Amino acid sequence: MFRILLLTLSISYSCLVIANSASDNENIQRAVFDYIEAQHKVEPQLMKRGLDKQLAKRTYWKAKNGEEFIMETDFNTMVWVAENYNKEGNKFPVSPKVDINILDIDNRVASVKLTVDEWIDYMHLYKNEKNEWKIINVLWQYHDTEKHTSKSK
Repeated sequence: MFRILLLTLSISYSCLVIANSASDNENIQRAVFDYIEAQHKVEPQLMKRGLDKQLAKRTYWKAKNGEEFIMETDFNTMVWVAENYNKEGNKFPVSPKVDINILDIDNRVASVKLTVDEWIDYMHLYKNEKNEWKIINVLWQYHDTEKHTSKSK
């Protein structure tokens, strides 16, 4: 009798995990779509919804003098980007490429690779106490790494 109960609980628990995983997948994708669609559609509210306020976005960059450094972007700057970067509607193709690849989910943390027309983003997300998935870290680069150079500085 104990084995039957244990087996039943085990099957029930695995179904619960699968159900949560599907929901988590959907919510993780929604956070990543918020991040990229905010830029495409000039909708800062989407950016605010998808990002954690402690966001750290980084890439390597080369100054005009040839020195390489790590360029950092924060939450407020990304909200500004969502408000301003594509105001003229000319920064992205009419049908932009957006490929979201969830690399791993473990309880309340996830790793995602976002590939778009000009760049890739490797993202870390976490599920906060409100059960919302938020992007907390981004490491990015252009596909054409020659673009990682300042024209001035």
